[in-house]
Amino acid sequence: MMRGAFDDAPLTALFPLLTPADVDSLNQAARMVDTARAGGTTADWEWALEHAAFPGTQLGTPIVLGLDVIEHAEGGDQLEFLLQVVWTDPSQLAVDAAVNVACWCETDHATHDVDALRIVAGEETSLPDAFRAGAERLTGWLADPHGADHWRAKAGLPPRRIN
Repeated sequence: MMRGAFDDAPLTALFPLLTPADVDSLNQAARMVDTARAGGTTADWEWALEHAAFPGTQLGTPIVLGLDVIEHAEGGDQLEFLLQVVWTDPSQLAVDAAVNVACWCETDHATHDVDALRIVAGEETSLPDAFRAGAERLTGWLADPHGADHWRAKAGLPPRRIN
């Protein structure tokens, strides 16, 4: 995976069918996310040119382009915000957005998605429209409280154990 500012991502190599207007739409949505981040710092986006074409069956989800904002708190707690363009099968891309928290259940599940959105790009929704919707959802989450306990309570998960 390559990392950098969204402007560094080779969008037309990752998504060869994008028009100039589509590229502009993706750039606008990414700027909206960068602006919503705490401190307004530019995010480190990740992309995989080897996933521009469907990479075939593999372990995990083939991520083409994504952002993973992780916030750590003392005591090992974690809150994570995701926005990713992924392959769902050989012909379909989807935009996934999620908020997840560290697990404090009796059985360690590692993390839990406490809110998630998946929009498959296709005949009804273009990739730029799906990306914008995911970015809008992410910016809404970033405006909410940034404590993992807030999100855990919202999802009905066990509270963080204090050691």
